[in-house]
Amino acid sequence: MASNATVKCPAPMTATSNGVFQGNDPLDFALPLAILQICMVVVLSRLLAFLLRPLRQPRVIAEIIGGILLGPSAFGRSQTYLNKVFPPKSYPVLDTLANMGLLFFMFLVGLELDPRSLRRTGKKALSIALAGISLPFALGIGSSFVLRGTISKGVSEAPFLVFMGVALSITAFPVLARILAELKLLTTDVGRMAMSAAAVNDVAAWILLALAVALSGSHSPIISLWVLLSGAGFVLLCAFLVPPVFRWMAKQSPEGEPVDELFVCATLCTVLAAGFATDAIGIHALFGGFIIGVSIPKDGPFAGSLVEKIEDLVSGLFLPLYFVSSGLKTNVATIHGGQSWGLLVLVICTACFGKIIGTVVVSLLCKVPFQEALALGFLMNTKGLVELIVLNIGKDKGVLNDQTFAIMVLMALFTTFITTPLVIAVYKPANRTRRSAYKYRTIQRRDPNTKLRILACFHGNGNVPSLINLIEASRGTERRTGLCVYAMHLMELTERSSAILMVHKARRNGLPFWNRGVGPDSNQVVVAFEAFRQLSNVHIRPMTAISAMNSMHEDICGSAERKTAAIIILPFHKHQRLDGQLETTRTDFRYVNKRVLEHAPCSVGILVDRGLGGATHVSASNVDSVISVLFFGGPDDREALAYGARMAEHPGISLVVIRFLVSPNAVRENIALEIPEAGGSSDELSSRDEEFIGKIKEKISRNSSIKYDERVVSSAAEAVGIIREQSRCNLYLVGRMPVGQLVANMNRNSDCPELGPVGGLLTSPDFPTAASVLVVQQYHSELSSSSLASLKVGDEEQEMAERDEEEETTGRDSDTN
Repeated sequence: MASNATVKCPAPMTATSNGVFQGNDPLDFALPLAILQICMVVVLSRLLAFLLRPLRQPRVIAEIIGGILLGPSAFGRSQTYLNKVFPPKSYPVLDTLANMGLLFFMFLVGLELDPRSLRRTGKKALSIALAGISLPFALGIGSSFVLRGTISKGVSEAPFLVFMGVALSITAFPVLARILAELKLLTTDVGRMAMSAAAVNDVAAWILLALAVALSGSHSPIISLWVLLSGAGFVLLCAFLVPPVFRWMAKQSPEGEPVDELFVCATLCTVLAAGFATDAIGIHALFGGFIIGVSIPKDGPFAGSLVEKIEDLVSGLFLPLYFVSSGLKTNVATIHGGQSWGLLVLVICTACFGKIIGTVVVSLLCKVPFQEALALGFLMNTKGLVELIVLNIGKDKGVLNDQTFAIMVLMALFTTFITTPLVIAVYKPANRTRRSAYKYRTIQRRDPNTKLRILACFHGNGNVPSLINLIEASRGTERRTGLCVYAMHLMELTERSSAILMVHKARRNGLPFWNRGVGPDSNQVVVAFEAFRQLSNVHIRPMTAISAMNSMHEDICGSAERKTAAIIILPFHKHQRLDGQLETTRTDFRYVNKRVLEHAPCSVGILVDRGLGGATHVSASNVDSVISVLFFGGPDDREALAYGARMAEHPGISLVVIRFLVSPNAVRENIALEIPEAGGSSDELSSRDEEFIGKIKEKISRNSSIKYDERVVSSAAEAVGIIREQSRCNLYLVGRMPVGQLVANMNRNSDCPELGPVGGLLTSPDFPTAASVLVVQQYHSELSSSSLASLKVGDEEQEMAERDEEEETTGRDSDTN
C-alpha cells in the first residue's frame, strides 16, 4: 500500500503576481514574499538593536535574536504565520539571497583582514591565540562524545568532532573589534592583545572549517584529501594572481577620484567566480569571497572605495536574511527535558571554560596582570556571525541535527551577550594621570617657559591645513621646552562593517605616524604631519579616536587628561562655503563641542576656520599674520590673551590687543549689568585683569610685534563698531564668556550661543570678515551657571529646526515622486 502512495511536491513559485485585483495573493509569489521577508527582518533587528543599545550589545546579538523570534521558536509557533510568511517553498529563494549576501560579506571581512598584521603579531599574542584555540578545540571534541552518545546518535564521527571543536574555539573578530571600540579599550594593552590574538584565531578557524567541510562532504578519505589539496591550490593561485591585478587597478584609482565602474564590476564578478570555484571544489562558496578579499592589497583608497560601494546593501538588507535563515532552522522547543537542558549547560560551560581558562593561564604565564588576563579571557569568548556560519554549514551537511543546532546557537548567543557586562565588571583601566602631575591645565600660568601641551582635534583632511598653521603660530620661538601637540582624528563608530578598517587605524593610537613608516601610498594626513614635523621643532603625536557621537566627548576629555594637555582645540561644526558663508557640516559635531566645553579637564578652544593660512601649510619663514585679541575682562579673555601673547613670539605674527573699558559717563539704561558668578567678586576679577594686563605691557616693551590699544566706550553698539574696524586681521582670539557690562547685550540672537556673545558676533552672517576665530574657554573646576546656560540654549530650537528640515525634505521627496 505504501509503495502506491504518491507524494505531491509543492508547485514552484513564480517571480511576480498580477496583483490583488486580478485575484492573486502576492505572498504566493517569490518576489513580493521576499520583499516582505526582508522588510520584517530589517525592522525587527533594528528595533531589537535599539532596545539592546543601553546594554551596549553589538548588533549581531539583535540580529540573532530577531532570526530566532521569526522562526519556529516564537512567532513560528503559529502555523498560519509560518506557512504564509515563511512557507517551505520560499526557502530556496531565501537561502539563495542569504548566501549571496554572506558571500559578499565574507569578501568585506577579507578586505578588512590585513595579512601583514598577522606577520607582526608578537609572541605573547600568538601564544594567547593558540591557547584560545587548542584548549576549546580539545574540550569541544570531548563534549562531542557526550552529544553523540545522547542526542546526536548516528552522525559521522570525524566531521562531527571537527565541527564541535571549531564551533567552541572560534573568536568573532569583527564583533570583538566593535565591543572593544564601544568599551574604549581599543588602544589599551588589553585591546591590542585581544585584536592581535583574535586575528590569528580567525584565520585558524577558517582553516579548521575548511577541513571540517572537506571531511563532511564525503565518506572517502581520498576525496576529502583531493578537496583539501584543491582548496590549497586555489588559495596559492589567488595569492599569486590576484594582488598584481588589483594593485594595477589601485594605481588607476588615485585618491580623491571615484573608482572606475568597470573596476567595481570586475571585482564583483571575481568574487562570484571565486565563490563558484570553491563551491565546485567542495568547499563552501563563501571561502572564495573571503580569499579574494584577503588577497586584495590594502594600501591606497581602492579597498576602502570597494567597501563603501557594496557594504550598505549587503550588511543592511541581504545579510540579515542569513540570520532569519538560521532562525528558521533553530527551534528552541526541541530542547526539552532535563537531559537536553543539561547538555546545553554542559556546552556553554565547556565553551566558556576552554576559552577563558586557556587564555587566562597563558596570559599569566606571559606575565600579564590577572585583571587584564581575565578581561582577555572574556573578550576571546566572543562569538558571532562566523559561529553561525559554522553551525549552518554543519546543519546543511547533516552533521548537526535540530536539537544540537539549537543548543549551539543558544550557546553562541549566551557567550556573546555576557562578554560586555563581564569585561565592564572585571576590567576598569586605571587613569594613568595622577591629579598631582596634572599641573598646567591652562595656557595662562606663572611660569610661561614650561612646555605647552595641546590636544588638537580634526574631523578630516579639510581641517588639517588650518590646524597645522595654528600649531605653527603657537610654537613660540623663545620657549626653551617647546610645544607638544597631540593631533586627534575624530572618527565616528558606526554599525557599518567598514568600521573595522578604522579600528585598525585606532590601534596606532598615541604612536607617532613616522614610526610606522611613511610609504608612497600613505594617506594625506600622515604626509602633512610628517612634513610639518620635519620643518619645525614641534613634537606631534597623531592619535585616532573612534567612538559613537554620543560618547565622543569622553574620548576627547579622557585623552586630554592622560596627555596632561593645557588646551583642547576643537573644529567648529560649520565650514566655509565658496561664497564665504558658514554652512553646517553635521549637527552632531556641535553637541560634541558642547559636551567637551562642559566636561573638559583643561582649557578649550573652538576654531572657526575661514581658511587660516590658506589651503596648505605656511612655512615659518613665510608666516605674515595679524592676530587680534578682543579683551573685555574675565578668565576666558585672560586665557585668550595669554595664547595670543605666546603666538606673538613668532617672528611672522603681529598681535593687536584691543581692551574695552566702560566710560564712567555711560548711560546705565543702555548697558545690562552682568554679575560675575565664577572666579570671585567683581573687584577681584578686575584686579586680576589689571595684574595680567600689566604683565602684557611689560612684554610690549620687549616685543615690538605687540600693539596694545585701550578703547573707552559707552555702549555695546559702539564696541561692535570698533570690532568691525579690526576685520582685516587673519585670526581673532576671544574669550567664550567675557565678564563685564558691555557684552551682555551683544548679539543675543546668535545661532551659536556656545561661542559666547563675542564669538557669536564674529561668526554671524552680518559680520563682514574673512578672519578665522578661536573662541577660548579657560579651565574651571566648575563652570558658572551663565556659562552652563549658554551651552544649553538652542538645543530645543535646534531639534525643532532639524524636525522642520526633515519635514521639508520629506515634502520635497513626495513632490518629486
